[in-house]
Amino acid sequence: MVGKLRINIVIAGRTYPLSVNNTKEEEGMRKAANAINSLISKYEQNYAVSDKQDVLAMCALQFASKLEISSLNKEQSNAETIHKIKELTQLVDTHLK
Repeated sequence: MVGKLRINIVIAGRTYPLSVNNTKEEEGMRKAANAINSLISKYEQNYAVSDKQDVLAMCALQFASKLEISSLNKEQSNAETIHKIKELTQLVDTHLK
């Protein structure tokens, strides 16, 4: 069994030691940290926010809301697909009778 990789991730100037299972997971963690740090910089440049806690909360809200919106869109898309399949099935059934 391959051991976990130990990595250090820096977010908002603080270092967090983490363990990951593989290089793909490491890449994902590093990309996520870069996205967070980029968003932190953007918030600090565009808004008068002096507390890192507030900036991190705003980042968390933005990332979480994107995830939720994506999930809602996927659910809607799945429902529309199921509806279309049912309509096609009814058309096929009608033509076969």
